[in-house]
Amino acid sequence: MTDASQSRIPDVTRARFDKEVAKYPADQKQSAVMACLAIVQREQGFVSRESEDIVADYLGMPPIAVHEVTTFYNMYNQRPVGKYKFNVCTNLPCQLQGGAKALRHLEHRLGIRMGETTADGMFTLQQSECLGACGDSPVMLVNDRTMCSFMSSDKLDQMIDGLKGATS
Repeated sequence: MTDASQSRIPDVTRARFDKEVAKYPADQKQSAVMACLAIVQREQGFVSRESEDIVADYLGMPPIAVHEVTTFYNMYNQRPVGKYKFNVCTNLPCQLQGGAKALRHLEHRLGIRMGETTADGMFTLQQSECLGACGDSPVMLVNDRTMCSFMSSDKLDQMIDGLKGATS
């Protein structure tokens, strides 16, 4: 790690990185890349290109290798997102079970398109690859943690109304 990058990492963040790296053999510290990116996202809300460069330098990796991880996984936000992030599955099983209709309903109800965030910063719609719940399709993941299955328009409306009500 260079002196310049060392000074760009807050002490608390460096300590968290160190704790993750310590879980691996010294010659395999790059294995902590996902954990380090998760730390950055928890602290900043998203993973910027500058943050990717800092993680790459810290782990001794090429910056493109870190960027490949960030862009491969839906759980890493590459720009700020809303308080509620909806990862909507767009794979074939979900599409065959009404996923396109559910997505259109969300876009209409929220007034945004896939990849956008509502003006009030409450909701972000993102495309997602298979979420592994094809039997419950169409599905989406809320804030990378909560699976929403069998997304009917009524169920989506109830969820949105509940989330809006929880923050008022």
